[in-house]
Order: sequence, then structure tokens, then C-alpha cells
Amino acid sequence: MSQDFRLAEGGLIDRERHLHFKFDGRRYTGFAGDSLAAALLANGVRLVGRSFKYHRPRGVVTCGSNEPNALVELRTGARKAPNMPATTIELYEGLVASSQNRWPSVNFDLLSVNNILAPVFVAGFYYKTFMWPASWWEPVYERFIRRAAGLGRASGAPDPDRYERANLHCDVLVVGGGPAGLAAALTAGRAGARVVICDEGPRLGGSLLSERIRLNGEAGWRWAGEAALELAGLPNVRVMTGTTVFGYYDHNTLGAVERVGEKGPRPPEHMPRERMWHIDAGQVVIAAGALERPIVFTNNDLPGVMLASAARGYVNRYAVRPGSRAVVFGNNEDIYATADDLTAGGVEVVGVVDSRAKAAQSSSHPVYQAQRVVRALGWRSVTGVELGDGTKLNCDLVAVAGGWNPAVHLSSQTGVRPVWNSEAAAFLPGEPRQAEASVGAAAGYFATSDALDTGAAAGKAAAEARGRKAKIADLPVAEEPRHGGLEALWYVPGRDKRSFIDLQHDVTVSDVKLAEREGYRSVEHMKRYTTLGMATDQGKTANIPGLAILAEARGQDIPEVGTTVFRPPYTPVSLGVFAGYNRQQNFQPVRRSPLHEWGEAHGAVFMEAGPWMRIQAFPRDGEDIMAATNREVEATRRSVGMCDVSTLGRIDLQGPDVAEFLNRLYCNGWKTLPVGKARYGLMLREDGIVFDDGTTSRLGENHYLMTTTTGQAPLVMTHMEYCHQVLWPELDVTFVSVSDQWAGVAVAGPKSRAVLQKVFPEADLSNEAFPFLAAGEFDLGGLPARLFRITFSGELGYELNVPADYGPAVADMILEAGEEFGITPYGLEALDVMRIEKGHVTHADLDGRVTAADAGFGKMMSTKKDYIGRRLAERPAFSEARRPRFVGLRPVDRNSRLHAGAHLLPQGTTDSIEHDEGYISSAAYSPTLGHWIALGFLANGHERLGEVVRMVDLVRGLEVPVEVVSQHFVDPEGERQNA
Repeated sequence: MSQDFRLAEGGLIDRERHLHFKFDGRRYTGFAGDSLAAALLANGVRLVGRSFKYHRPRGVVTCGSNEPNALVELRTGARKAPNMPATTIELYEGLVASSQNRWPSVNFDLLSVNNILAPVFVAGFYYKTFMWPASWWEPVYERFIRRAAGLGRASGAPDPDRYERANLHCDVLVVGGGPAGLAAALTAGRAGARVVICDEGPRLGGSLLSERIRLNGEAGWRWAGEAALELAGLPNVRVMTGTTVFGYYDHNTLGAVERVGEKGPRPPEHMPRERMWHIDAGQVVIAAGALERPIVFTNNDLPGVMLASAARGYVNRYAVRPGSRAVVFGNNEDIYATADDLTAGGVEVVGVVDSRAKAAQSSSHPVYQAQRVVRALGWRSVTGVELGDGTKLNCDLVAVAGGWNPAVHLSSQTGVRPVWNSEAAAFLPGEPRQAEASVGAAAGYFATSDALDTGAAAGKAAAEARGRKAKIADLPVAEEPRHGGLEALWYVPGRDKRSFIDLQHDVTVSDVKLAEREGYRSVEHMKRYTTLGMATDQGKTANIPGLAILAEARGQDIPEVGTTVFRPPYTPVSLGVFAGYNRQQNFQPVRRSPLHEWGEAHGAVFMEAGPWMRIQAFPRDGEDIMAATNREVEATRRSVGMCDVSTLGRIDLQGPDVAEFLNRLYCNGWKTLPVGKARYGLMLREDGIVFDDGTTSRLGENHYLMTTTTGQAPLVMTHMEYCHQVLWPELDVTFVSVSDQWAGVAVAGPKSRAVLQKVFPEADLSNEAFPFLAAGEFDLGGLPARLFRITFSGELGYELNVPADYGPAVADMILEAGEEFGITPYGLEALDVMRIEKGHVTHADLDGRVTAADAGFGKMMSTKKDYIGRRLAERPAFSEARRPRFVGLRPVDRNSRLHAGAHLLPQGTTDSIEHDEGYISSAAYSPTLGHWIALGFLANGHERLGEVVRMVDLVRGLEVPVEVVSQHFVDPEGERQNA
């Protein structure tokens, strides 16, 4: 395809490098240095997408990352990325992109019928419409909303690319590579400071690349190139182009994304798609520039309506005519510079519409003084405009200049509220709270000479703040068109329902006025009610006009209305780069128990349990997991089973004050625990909620071993370190995690003592010599071993710990000793079934909302000592009768299945939150009882044994009557475990 709108010369493109690309299946050509938007415009493509709500035709509006309209799906297959601004995509050979939010095509979109229904789809439409009848919500409304939501489509396939994370430390971080940023980086870099300069574009220069600015008599882009070369040659300076600083956090920490492998259908081999940078900066210079804003008028959303700075940028930087016949409309001197640049680029300027009463300069173009564009004419693109006096001008391009908004986003993210400046009619950065300074256009200095001066001064101050002697070298002399002369104009009254503020979300002037009439007068409420500024561009073009129209509706000035604050990210960031390598099997380090290979050799199937790969079950031929689990439970209850419990947290404590230390950590007492005994302990958080549970054994006078749950082991260790170092440093206690040093095997069942007696033939393991909760150290053929008589299955049970390397050999020894009893290895599923049958809580039940009393441990909470969480655990709300309490549940119809997560409601009530009385936390099929059972929390459950309530599972569409029973389904008196 020929590039009919490409200028014969000029621009910062490489005309020797022709690039081929596809858009919506059609082939086009462009040049190296083009953006996708520039290449499309060069080929005469003006319709690039459809708007979110009304599916109106949309074209290119800007020349940068503030683009609200020209969003495309980039690439195909698993690498497809939706909602990518065509204005920021660097053209490369073989690029494939497609328009989005249309069906079947962007030129013929059936959903554009929504445009006819625009009077219905007003602000708050969803809130007002999808309320009645309630029965329609799931089958009709929800499906409609889900189908309509969003713009682009994700691939739905796993992302094949890699993403990285890295860290940077510097004296001075300069955000933005325009004239202000270059001056700051040069001044600080020449002083020897460690400087990092980031710019979201592919090359440094900023406005110097797209404006006809001369520095020292030469084109501004030449000076920018020389400055970039000098910076790249300084060993203490790091230049990062294609890198967006998206977030500014406390302590001068900033987040940035570097687009490493975006210039191609796939990243180069061994390279990531993107890299996330965590930057710690001593000083920050924000030179992010300013964003031009539009003026709102009727039909201002048609393709061909473009910001004046964008029109100049396409002509000057990309040598592209954004139209053939142009009308330039604005309220400041930029309109005359725009008209001159367009004329120099071969665009016929049929009129300069100046809304001001008097022009500040003369023009060689037809000028319509004190006039306004009332509406744009056309259907799929602009064909003309109508002025306030009825004059109509034929054109295919409307370049609009409404003034400039400094990019205060990063400054605002630090908690600094922007300050209104009436002269600039814009918000400027407030007083800094951190070691940062805004310069150039980001601080309201729009002239290039002022940008150079403020940038250099900030660079000098930043370097000196880091202990470097700096001086400002001679700065280039700037020659540029006149700026300023602004007379604020936000919108032109007309058809408010066709006057668009937020182009992406189709928010109109009438929507903002309606929000104000309906009471959404706060700027925060108006934003959410209308969705103004909530699109991918985060209102970069829409916020200020929206505020101005709201202020007018309220009869106030903009400063009285205020502004929303900006939060990260500055521009959208892919989720993959946040995750980095932490995905799929790399999400977190995989931990394997010392018995992992032993389990594999015996046919184990594994499952993820936090970071651990734990044995799920040992299925035999023809068995699924449930069948294997039932067999393992029955064998253990009948005779004996063995299970790998090496993943439990183990913390070795020694010292004369260990008992006192435990007394303060746990809610029950520890000073009376004798040597050779274990005790169950309950640990609370400071807010009185259960934190962790487990057993702690006293192995010697000053030697204890604590066990924790598998999932909480790291957090418990961290909690203990904090308590010892910060709260009670006077206690003489030493402790260390020994979880990796020991392998653990649980042996449970009525024949477990007989099996272990063969393993320890010389030990007395009788009930009298080694009773329940006994703990001791033994010799196992010269191998140190620790044996604990504890159980979570409700059976006679033991836990044997040996050094980790000997775990497999000892497991084989136990198997051999138990062969005559039919010993059966069992996995985590069987362990979970047996603990539910016994009524033991785990972290499946202790979900961060449960108190000790809720879980039935109220009697464990000592009243004779202080401990972490005691005071807040005594809050009246924690003892209310209506609190959910731990209970057992079984179906009235024994053939019914129970599900964890289902809610519990009284009989005869509707399925609503008002009647919700609790939930099921754990459920399992009990082969011992022959039906499903569950543990859960029910309001005042301790007093409701025998009552029948409803298990309601709206996700699965189930309702099952269940009986409230004791949580101890098996061995409620403890006869088996004490046998």
C-alpha cells in the first residue's frame, strides 16, 4: 500500500528501512522510527477503533501515552496484548495489530446501535437499570454486563514470554528526557553524581523531537542527540529509554518498567519481554513534561479531531500529514504555531479559530477571531466544522489546543496535592514531601528556555545534596514559537449528549451535569458515577475539562471543587512484569520433604501445600484419589498406617527463660511442663485472633522443641524473633529453626505401639511408661531419634523424628516392622479426613477471623498470666452469643455431599446475607462413618447441637439440610488415643 499521507522529506525516520505490518488483516508499509499510529495515518487509516459504550468511531487523538482512543490488540496467539496505545508502539517488521471493541469489523460494527440508544445509557445507567426484577440478575444482567465489559480480549493462553525484576540505586533519578530532563541529567552527571535518566520514548529529546524548536541556531533534536551521546559516554550515568517510571513511593523509591523485547513479535532469545526496576534514589528530578488538553464541543470525538500538539508532532517528527484540509481551534498562541507547522507539512489550513477576543500575533492564515467551533460535521470521520456564527468550513482535520496540564502524577503519588494556578489554568505540583523537584513543563514552565534553566538548577541542587560540587554550564539559546496567551475555555455549549469529555468511556457533558443534579457533587463521586477518567489513560485528557464542567454546574471555581489524586501506575503495566519469574512452578521455591523420593518409589501422588510438595495419597491400580484415601483411612483405623509429617515447622529453643518465653507467646501455661512431656499450645495475634497452634515438648531442663503448622512456620519464626529482639530482649533464650534438619514420620492406629516396639526393642513404650503426650530422645542403632506420643487422627499414635538424611531408611525400617500388621502408608488426604473425623482444627478452619473461644479453646486461655493477644481477646464482641462457634455437621440425608465454603442458614429463611449464620470450613467423606461430615462455624453453635440448619452453596446451586453435632465424630472420649 502506498503511503499517500507521507511527506517527501523531513521527520526523524529512516527512509532506507521499509517496514511491513498488518492492521486488521491488511498489509501496510512504514519506516523505521514510526509509531504504529504514525504509520497508519501515513497510509490514510483514520478509523482505528470503537468507543466503549456507544461504539462510536474513534481515531488517533494524541501522539503519546495519553492516547484514549487508538487502542489496539498487538500480536496474535498467546503473545496477544490488548489495549495497547498505537501512539506508543514502535513499528517493527512483521508487526500485527487489530482494532478492538467492534463486531464484526471496525468499519461495520453492529453494536454501534448503542449510539441510537445513547439517551438511555446515561450516567448511572447500570445502577438504575439492573435492580429489578432481582431474579434477572444472574441469567440476564450479569451475562450482559460481562459481555459488554472491557475493550480488548486477552489471549486466554499462558504467556510464553519471560519477565524480570531488578534493582537500581542512584544519587539522582531524572524522570523524562526532554529539554528539562536533559539539562538536569547533564548538570548532575558532569558533577560526578550517579545519575539515572528514564524516558518512556525510544529516544531522548521529548518536545525537541516533535516541535520546530531551534537551540543555538540548529534543530532542537540535534542538540538532544548530542546531549544523549554525552550522557551515554559518562560512566556514572545510566540512560534508560523505553522505560516508564510508573510509581513514586515512600523513601524515594520508584517503580519503572523497561520494554526490553517489545520491538518484535517475540523477544530476542534469552531476553525478557519487560523488566521491572525497583529504583532507590537519593534525589528525584521530575521532568515529565505536560499534557495538552482538548476543548469539548459537539461531535468532538470523530476521527480527525486531534490535539494540536499531536498534529504538529506527526508532521515534524514522523513526516506525516494527519489530514489534507485543517481547521485549527484553540484558546492560546499554540494555534498559530500549529497552523504554521501544518502548512509547512503540506496541509491546507482553511481557518484558525481563535476563541479569544484579540489575537496576540498576526497570521498568514484565515483567522476567525472570537469564534468557536460549535460542532464537528461528519459520520465516520470529520468532513467539516460549524462555527458559532453559523459559518461552515470543509476540512478533514481539526487540531484543538486547549492549554497544557503539567504531568503532576508522580508528585501527587507521594501524597502531595496539586495546587491550582489561575494563570496557567492548570494544577501545578504542590510542596514536595520527599527529596524531589519538578522542573520544566511538569512545574508549569512551558517555554523551552525556562525548561532548560529549571532543569539545570534542579540537577545542580540534586548533585550538591549528594555531596558533589556542581556548576551549570552554558545552556543553549532557544528559539521557538510564542507560548501562552491562554484564555481558559473548557467546552462550547451545544448538544451536551454529543459533547464528549472522556473519549474512551463515552462520558459526555450531560453525564457530568446529571451526576451533579443527582447529588454526586464531590469530584470523587462524580468520577465513579460517570466513569470519567477511569479508562486506560486515567483521564489524562479528560480530567480538567470534567472538573471545569462540574465546577460550572456547582456554581464554583475549579479550586473549590478540587481534583482527584493520582495513584500508580502512571500508565498501564502488564501483570506479567509484576510477577516476574514468580509464575507457575516458579511462583515460589518448591520445597520437598526428606521422604519425597521415598514416596515416589512407593507410588505416591503429590500435591502443592504452600511451598511444599506433599504426598496426597498412594493410589493403587484402578484407584482414584478418593478410593485410595478411603482405603488408607480404613487401614489406619483398623490396624496401622504411617505418614510423612516432615513439613511441620520445628523450632529448637534453649535457655533458662524458655518457659517464660513460651508463657508469653502462648495463651495457656508452660511453667509446669515437666521434662519428657509435650503440650498442645495456642498462639494468638495481638488482636486476639488465633495465630497458630501446635505442640511443644520439653526435652531437657532448658531444652524445648516447638512444632508449628506447615503453612505458618516462617511467620511464627518471624514473630518469635520480633518478640525476643524488640519486646523481651532481657529473656535468656536462644532458638533456631530446625525444620530442615529432621525427617518426621507419624505412625498411627491400634497396632502402632506394636510396630514401634519392634523398631525400639529395648524401649518401654507401654501406656504407663510412655503415655499420651510423652516425649523422649532415643537411640536407634546409634542414630539419635526423638519420639513423641501425639496424634491428630484420634488413634493411638506417635511421631518419630530422625536426622533428615536418614528419613528414607527409617521409613523403610518402619514398613518392614509393620509388614505383619499390614501397615499402610497414607497421604495428606487421609490425614485430613481423620483429623476432621476427630474434630481437630487446622488452618483450613483458622482463617484469620477465629478466636480461641470460637474454636472451642476458651478454657485454654489462662487468667493467671499475661500473653500476646490477651487484652484484645477480652473485647466484649468476642464473647457475644451470636458469634460463630466451632461445630460438627452431618447431612440429614446421609447420601448428600457437603462442601467447604458453603454457608449455613436457618430453615424457612431466604438465601440472603441477612440470614447467614455461619459457614463450613472443612468437609470430607468419612469411610469410618459411611457418609459426608463437616466442620464449621455456626452462630451460638455450642448451644444448638441437634438442630437442623441448611447448607446453602449458591456456587454449585445446592441446598442440603444438615444436623449440628459435636465436632468429635470419632472417639469423642479419647479412648483410642489413650489406649
